[in-house]
Amino acid sequence: MVNFKSKAFPFYFRVTLILCLFFHSAEAQILSGAGQIHGSMEVDAATYNRDTAIGAPTVPEKLDAQNFTELDYTNGRISAGVRFETYDNALQGYDPRYNGSGLAYRYARYSDSLIDVTVGNFYEQFGSGMILRTYWSYPLGVDNSLDGVRLRITPHKGIYIKAVAGHQRYYWTEGLGIVRGVDGEINMNELIPGWEQHKTNVILGGSFVSKYQTPDNPSYNMPGNVGASAGRINITNGGFSFYTEYTYKINDPSAVNGYLFNPGQGLYSKMTYAQKGLSFSLAAERIQNMSFKSDNAAVKNDLDINYLPFLPRTETYQVATFFPYATQPNGEEGADAETLFNLPRGSFLGGHYGTNVDIEFSAINSLDTTTLNDLNTTRQGYSSKFFGMGQTNYWDYLTVELQHKFSPKFRMIAQYDYETYNTDIIQQEVGLPVIHANMGVLDGYWRVTDNNTLHIEAQEFYCTQYQGSWAVGLAEFNFGPDWFIGALDEYNYGNPVPWERIHYATFTAGYTKGFFRITLGYGKTRAGILCIGGVCRQIPAADGFSLSLTQSF
Repeated sequence: MVNFKSKAFPFYFRVTLILCLFFHSAEAQILSGAGQIHGSMEVDAATYNRDTAIGAPTVPEKLDAQNFTELDYTNGRISAGVRFETYDNALQGYDPRYNGSGLAYRYARYSDSLIDVTVGNFYEQFGSGMILRTYWSYPLGVDNSLDGVRLRITPHKGIYIKAVAGHQRYYWTEGLGIVRGVDGEINMNELIPGWEQHKTNVILGGSFVSKYQTPDNPSYNMPGNVGASAGRINITNGGFSFYTEYTYKINDPSAVNGYLFNPGQGLYSKMTYAQKGLSFSLAAERIQNMSFKSDNAAVKNDLDINYLPFLPRTETYQVATFFPYATQPNGEEGADAETLFNLPRGSFLGGHYGTNVDIEFSAINSLDTTTLNDLNTTRQGYSSKFFGMGQTNYWDYLTVELQHKFSPKFRMIAQYDYETYNTDIIQQEVGLPVIHANMGVLDGYWRVTDNNTLHIEAQEFYCTQYQGSWAVGLAEFNFGPDWFIGALDEYNYGNPVPWERIHYATFTAGYTKGFFRITLGYGKTRAGILCIGGVCRQIPAADGFSLSLTQSF
């Protein structure tokens, strides 16, 4: 990783804008000799005004901006790529340790039918990711890529082997720990002659990952090597599928678990069935002490080796994201059930075009544990029943969604949500109440003409705890295929403090053409939490302009 730690923001910002405009006017694919170049780039900038009413702080530089440009070259069996990133300075809410510029990602790769080898940076996942998943999430400010070597081998049809070794990205440096892992998968239908015609497909897999960090904690006898293993099976037959994976991690004392020497375990299972007009799924998980980082002193999202599966779907409506759930790596048990079905056309509830119904319920609780008085000896901290749910409720969520088409030009979504949210546990803010919220959404799409559409949302968040109730309104109008304008208002009308009943209004306008998009906005942003798949980051209050520009080619 090359880090220039440059403060030459105007130069890099102007260069990226010029490149965006250049590639916008070019074709979506660039030919270079016998190979091909593909890429993408994004620019995000924001101005900041001090606003004491919403808690927006003074930002000395007034304007923050960050951008990246990613290029990938392929020529037959060979490929290579780089990603250049600039944070001058990072937007508010992103970790300031990103500030600077440099090559954050570069790789070279060779692949054929037998072998696939990558040197440099890469992202990889074993199974569901419970013992290894490296990924880049630009919205979350997460990048835990490995810098080293990855090898994939297919020695026989139906047998797939992967091996990785390297250090993880840690902002502009690398983590202290060495990550090594191997994963094997057997597709029984491909491996065994005659099984290709079977309707039932069976895939078996197993993984082992270890991290090594020189023990340097004077207070505890820390292990240098920490290993984790996993086994999984995936069965499909027509519309039926079943997946389950079990993981075990040896004692891994860290800052996240309070330096307990309790081993980690994880179990994730999901069953789905789908046919025309009907589908359902049932998922369950158990997580115990499964924070797995390449540095035992790291906290928050830093240097995660693994990713813990998130049971429910990711919500997109504003009110449903006010209190999003964050996966608890130290321990949780939960289940999620969802069914989707169609009310047929011509029926009383289905109407002329039919109605789609989606019902989902999630519940997550603590583990069933018994506290051990051994902090001065073995430091296990607690014992736990594997098949037993604890009494402390972390999160409950119910969603009922109806989608109905009234005419060829108008359709609507109606959604009801109920949420129980344990603020003490999820946000680790002692003293805040448990949130009980009822939410309602009406979401309408109207095709005014062949080229113009109107999108309107009315949302309600009813709650008597904490900041009280909210009302949210959104309107977006598209002028033809290219231009759009929008307005969003989040009003905290139920706040128990009268002068904190504030409108958080935002206005946006944008232009889209092919793979090019530019959006300009102005308004107030409420403080909150952004979560994607159970991984979260804090969003501070802000008041000012914002610019976002993306281009793929």
